[in-house]
Amino acid sequence: MAIQDIYPTALRLLGRPVLVVGAGPVAARRTKGLLDAGARVTVVAPVACPALAELADAGLLNWEPRPYRPSDVDGVWFVQTATGDAAVDGQVSADAEAQRVWCVNASDHEASAAWTPAVAVVDDVKIAVNAGGDPRRAMALRDAVATALDTGDLPLRRYRGSGMGATTGSVALVGGGPGDTGLITVRGRRLLGQADVVVADRLGPRELLAELAPDVRVIEVGKTPGHHPVPQAGINRILVEEALQGQRVVRLKGGDPYVLGRGGEEAEFCRRHGVEVEVVPGVTSAISVPAAAGIPVTHRGLAKGFSVVTGHEELSEVPARADHTVILLMGVGQLRDSAASLARAGLPQGTPVGIVENGYLPNQRVTIGTLGTIADQAEAAGVVNPAVIVIGDVVRVSPFAPSHFKTADYSTTAPNAPRTTKTRVLTP
Repeated sequence: MAIQDIYPTALRLLGRPVLVVGAGPVAARRTKGLLDAGARVTVVAPVACPALAELADAGLLNWEPRPYRPSDVDGVWFVQTATGDAAVDGQVSADAEAQRVWCVNASDHEASAAWTPAVAVVDDVKIAVNAGGDPRRAMALRDAVATALDTGDLPLRRYRGSGMGATTGSVALVGGGPGDTGLITVRGRRLLGQADVVVADRLGPRELLAELAPDVRVIEVGKTPGHHPVPQAGINRILVEEALQGQRVVRLKGGDPYVLGRGGEEAEFCRRHGVEVEVVPGVTSAISVPAAAGIPVTHRGLAKGFSVVTGHEELSEVPARADHTVILLMGVGQLRDSAASLARAGLPQGTPVGIVENGYLPNQRVTIGTLGTIADQAEAAGVVNPAVIVIGDVVRVSPFAPSHFKTADYSTTAPNAPRTTKTRVLTP
């Protein structure tokens, strides 16, 4: 049988009788698929493998513990052979052919009237792959297609209604990470590919918007410091109004929607108005952007904890110790005041400070100084948001730190041993 002889189709076997001849591991796998399709399965075999016997004991199928008889194909819609005996499988196939019943002959795919594809299910999409009678090739292709659907590399977006009578759409609050398209989660990428409407921030993986289908509407609601063209109340209304019109809405945010991203307010507003909402965590810039500059927010021998605040928040309650990392988001404009506040709380003026602008993007820039110098350095360098500011001894670990910061190798294997590796230095 050549692949050109195959007419791909899908069988609706719900409630219909089917026959499986054989009860080994292959038969068990095929039987499980038939049961998943809702078929009424009868298995004929003298002995059943444990997996198939369990299905019979659970009352999910009818097992006839005896050899095959030609009358077994009477009245069935579909037959699967898997005895491991080519002569028996051939006889079953011939009997089914005589009664014009489709039969899969597991012993001889060339002579089989039907082939069973390699199958995967992603959401409500079922993928079935035939590969010229090569089951391993079919499985490899199936897995590759399923992975591409899972990751959003292939579109899962619907163009017809689900047929379930639903009139209300949904909202997904998707954390897009710090901006690099490879740092959005698989779930987030997948939902973005299914969206009818995307409500987008100015941060996050903006390049992914260019990959959307032409008829996907992108509503820009991005904010900059001191400039909010669409206030938060307006964003909340957009999400609900679009969903109530039956749209699948993705709120694409930078970082994580629940880390200083007002995602909690958006989710609460949606639920209060009867809109289904899903929250997809993202790689928060508070941790990932320092990592882009080689700065861990915790490190053995340097810091065991960290605090994340915005530059607009009162810092008096933050532990003022160099061994407790302080991370400021949206803090460039108030950096001088923030540094002074931490100094008044007791943090030494020589505490290392690192500023990472545009983390993971081609124009990423790192500025490193101390609590006492960083405000002047930032002004001289023209530092602007988006930027993450890291305050604490962990900045010493960065390969961009000045050489005089690197007095020791704070490794997990030899704490405080002399450092011998060369590092890059970025100074104002």
